Amino acid sequence: MSEFWQMTATDAVAQLKAGEVTPGELIDAAQARIEAVDGAVNAIPTCCFDRAREHAAAVDPDSLLAGLPIVIKDLTDVGGVRTTYGSPIFSDNVPAASDIVVETLEANGGLVIGKSNTPEFGAGANTFNPVFGATRNPWDTRMSAAGSSGGAAVALVTGQAWLAQGTDLGGSLRTPAGFNSVVGLRPSVGRVARSPGDLPWDSLAVTGPMARTVADVALMLDAMVGFHPSDPISLPAPALPFLEALADATAPLKVAWSADLGFTEVDREIATITAQAAARFSDLGADVVEAAPSFAGAFDAFQTLRALRFANALAPLLERARSQMKPDVIWNIEKGLALTADEIGKAERDRAALFRRVAAFFEDHDLLACPVMQAPPYAVEATYVDSINGKQLDSYIDWISITFAITLTGCPALSLPCGFTETGLPVGLQLVGKPRGEAALLAAAAKLEGMLGIAEQLPIDPRVRHDQ
Repeated sequence: MSEFWQMTATDAVAQLKAGEVTPGELIDAAQARIEAVDGAVNAIPTCCFDRAREHAAAVDPDSLLAGLPIVIKDLTDVGGVRTTYGSPIFSDNVPAASDIVVETLEANGGLVIGKSNTPEFGAGANTFNPVFGATRNPWDTRMSAAGSSGGAAVALVTGQAWLAQGTDLGGSLRTPAGFNSVVGLRPSVGRVARSPGDLPWDSLAVTGPMARTVADVALMLDAMVGFHPSDPISLPAPALPFLEALADATAPLKVAWSADLGFTEVDREIATITAQAAARFSDLGADVVEAAPSFAGAFDAFQTLRALRFANALAPLLERARSQMKPDVIWNIEKGLALTADEIGKAERDRAALFRRVAAFFEDHDLLACPVMQAPPYAVEATYVDSINGKQLDSYIDWISITFAITLTGCPALSLPCGFTETGLPVGLQLVGKPRGEAALLAAAAKLEGMLGIAEQLPIDPRVRHDQ
């Protein structure tokens, strides 16, 4: 079974379609791997192998995923499976129906085998919660896996899953991908339909694919996309599948590089490693220049709009279950409730101005590259990074401003493994594509991935440090 969990998703699907392996064998392989290694990292606290085996009996062998086991984040409903959102308020919650994205993945041949760990309501970039505890970084189990899709990233890098669904508001998919040396894509707003809940027009949070290679991410994205009438901002699937687009793709002609997007603080070692990786685009014939659009106003605009979103989504819950919420969540909700119309209006205007600048920037550049993480993986016991290069940070999300600024643009953004620190911890490069430009973004990432050679080192066994 070891050869099964070591395969890429594209290879596994090819073998499923050729009849060389069955969905049941892959479920068995995943279950064995989870039982062998998850105790050290706590990535998949809830498993549903029996449900997956039942669904396998009806899977279409010609579907996109053809019976490949997948993992769904514990913020996303899976019908009949415990879904807690990382909150003790919902510790016994079992939704009757699945989220639209789960329905889409299952209709395309995905078999859900478990729920990946997340912080409470996805708040914060360290994956821990009072229901299941902390998820640990497999490169050094003393360290954080980041978040909020930390369980998804760890499941992938340790070979417990071939594909994993993540969500991204301020970097929740990209930051853990960088911390764990896997690939994560934040798609364009509306690219992947999701159940709208109380915020059907929300344009900050998205759901997206995570995997060990760019091709695997493209495969999963193909299995996730498409218009759904229940999601008012969902987009139709592209005429050419993203995985097919990789085969004929050309390299970018002009790549912009920025170490800090002109407004934030980035650890010096990470800045150096990511700069060296971005410079490799020149080996593909690209003109690599140091440039970025102005992100003036982005920091405050995101903080305001994020707080507003928390208030809209969770204020009713705060009224009845305040004592069961962590302080950071309460802080966000109350910040949103205290906002004035002038503050909200300014944030919206600043976001609109940012988008206009970004759209103009991409008229002259094919790609924007920058770090995906501002600090290296830190101690799992710490709630967040509170200082970078000696500069103190004000809140628990300030240290992910390099990803949440990109969120405001609505552009697709990908986290690509690009190297390791001197202590052997992963570093990720953030690649930002043109509006609705996933195909070209994936193609550029795949070409750089091939030169860097990091994907070939995965998956790994958890590197347990006994002084944790």
